[in-house]
Amino acid sequence: MRSTIDNLGKPAKRKRNTSETKPSKRARSESSEEDVQAQILLLETEIFESKKNYNNITALIKLLRDDDEDAENSVVAAISLCRVFTRLMVSGDMAKREGTSEKEAVIVEWLRERYSEYKTAILALLGEEGISSTALSPCMRLLKTEGQHLHNSKEYNFPTKFLMAIVRVLLKPGSDGSTRKEFSEKYVEESDDVRFYTLEAIEKILVEASTQTSEPSLLDNALEILTAIESVPESKDELEDFYIPAPKKTTHALFSLSQHKRRAQGAWLALMNLEMDKEQRKTILRLTATSIAPWFLKPELLMDFLTDSYDAGGSMSLLALSGVFYLIQERNLDYPSFYRKLYSLLDSEILHSKHRSRFLRLMDTFLASTHLPAVLVASFIKRLSRLTLNAPPGGVVAVVPWIYNLFKKHPTCTFMIHREATTAEARENLENEGMDDPFLPDEGDPMKTLAIESSLWEVVMLQSHYHPNVATLAKIISEQFTKQSYNLEDFLDHSYGSVSCQIPGSHMKFNEPC
Repeated sequence: MRSTIDNLGKPAKRKRNTSETKPSKRARSESSEEDVQAQILLLETEIFESKKNYNNITALIKLLRDDDEDAENSVVAAISLCRVFTRLMVSGDMAKREGTSEKEAVIVEWLRERYSEYKTAILALLGEEGISSTALSPCMRLLKTEGQHLHNSKEYNFPTKFLMAIVRVLLKPGSDGSTRKEFSEKYVEESDDVRFYTLEAIEKILVEASTQTSEPSLLDNALEILTAIESVPESKDELEDFYIPAPKKTTHALFSLSQHKRRAQGAWLALMNLEMDKEQRKTILRLTATSIAPWFLKPELLMDFLTDSYDAGGSMSLLALSGVFYLIQERNLDYPSFYRKLYSLLDSEILHSKHRSRFLRLMDTFLASTHLPAVLVASFIKRLSRLTLNAPPGGVVAVVPWIYNLFKKHPTCTFMIHREATTAEARENLENEGMDDPFLPDEGDPMKTLAIESSLWEVVMLQSHYHPNVATLAKIISEQFTKQSYNLEDFLDHSYGSVSCQIPGSHMKFNEPC
């Protein structure tokens, strides 16, 4: 039997020896606190000694709930009651057995009512700042014991209602972040059954919240738990870590990979249906490929969220298309309008935007496939070439190597570089009347812009750019393509000043200081 405060995880406090002098106020306070904690331990000991002392449980609950008492006393009472109810459940005293007398049944019912009161009280502690983390351990210990011993049945019983109550407290605005992190990392991430039922609880709580005005922090708190789940199981053989002993039936939902993914999918969809601000939406979009989409059995269910995000414009559109591209590439999602939407982002502001570098990185990924039609690729090359005419030097410096690399990946587009008149009549017309560019800059469909029939006269114009380093770099398009490709990262994130310093990989002499 534990009989000292040491066993509660806190150091025992010694009583001061009495003396003729009157004890100080602090000394009286410490003595009073020790008296209360000694009383708690005595009440606990008496409960274990005889069923006649079960009424001590009521006294302990009163001490736990007493707001006038020191918080430490409430914690001591909570831990003491945890030991009491754990032992009562393990011994079977809280379950009705076959042949249980009417008197024993009344006692069992009374104990269950007190247990319910206790859970309500300790959940209140879980929501209090400062002692929340301490309350989490007995909560999870009770959850484990309840799942194993409370029900006198051979059937599997996970305490879903109790876990739901725990999750609800942790999701509340103002709840302790460190406790939420501990719960996520120590229990949700580590145990397949806790993760399964936590995801189920989060979905229900967020669905309720979507029907009413909710605090923004609810979404942030739910997101914190969901993103703590880093490992997505690949097969049902990985479903082997259980907090409560696993069900004996192999057909139980806990052994089904699709059921686990369905719970996660439901939780994420419920989260996406909440009202959210711009930064929260961006955070979710960034997580789409790594933390969200791998859980989805039906990736097309993400399309509503991604489409709404795309319609927001700016960097949000780019992040949304990044998520769509992942679904196309990894989950074989059919989305015919992807490149049309991507093309529509190439407006006059894109090379002036702070998101220019991110955009070009993603464009490099989106257009990497050698199976893309030359007509499509030519439209992107031509459109960006046209935009460089009004772009800052830093934007031009990033686009020219990007065009070079794209020509290397799609050599069928290279005749756009230098297009000559093939007949004497065409040459005569060109000399007398000039040439109209067949490119249709206002056409929204990249398959219909006629860019493939045009030429990159814009790059030739750049070779006379006012900035000498930009002009020199632009000449790489007119030279022989002896270099395999340029490292795009060397050319991104340049400003006017950095362009004046050095163009990576070149041997140009710069006449302007950094």
